[in-house]
Amino acid sequence: MPVIEIDSLTKTYLMGTIEVRALRNVALSVAPGEFVAIMGPSGSGKSTLMNLIGCLDRPTSGTYRLDGVDVGSLNDNQLAGIRNRKIGFVFQSYNLLARTTALANVELPLLYAGQGHDRNKGMQALARVGLQDRADHVPSQLSGGEQQRVAIARALINEPELLVADEPTGNLDSRTGDAIMSIIQTLNDTGVTIVMVTHEDDISHHAKRIVRLRDGELLSDEPVPRQLRADTPREEGPS
Repeated sequence: MPVIEIDSLTKTYLMGTIEVRALRNVALSVAPGEFVAIMGPSGSGKSTLMNLIGCLDRPTSGTYRLDGVDVGSLNDNQLAGIRNRKIGFVFQSYNLLARTTALANVELPLLYAGQGHDRNKGMQALARVGLQDRADHVPSQLSGGEQQRVAIARALINEPELLVADEPTGNLDSRTGDAIMSIIQTLNDTGVTIVMVTHEDDISHHAKRIVRLRDGELLSDEPVPRQLRADTPREEGPS
């Protein structure tokens, strides 16, 4: 059974008296363990699609099933529960609490789920991204790459089935971006399903499949013929 099953998905926004159709009859299926990159120019609908996949918004029409459950039939509390249990989120801007330690930031989903603090679980999540020795540092004491790794650890603490990443390397230099993609690929290698939005061609080829959108419509959906591995050193050009 697909993790994500989307059929005839449409999203329309009302801007005053003008209707803006951000998505038009999009169909998409993602199997367990896939790594899909969503690409498209500004205004193509990729962020709208990401928000719908992450249960952060509702479609105007069409259906979205997550693990066979029709998301459109769920109320707000049920959607919040799905976001907390089944989906991990990684954003371009990290979204960390500035005055809170890395460990406390990672533990936040546990608090939202009513589970309270769990230092052992938080440290295990930080260890998965190689930051257990930075647990007591606040974001201002961490580099951009380290902050993104904290954000990934936070996304993983509830062992989600689906990781949704929105431009996860957008604020990072190429070397640090490679380190983040290496972590994401390693997660995918262990069976985590990943859907990632990116506007960078080289980043998209770290996925196993690329979906391209334009003007709210699905333009193409093709496998990556040769997946780039982030743990493989970049070829140096001539000096």
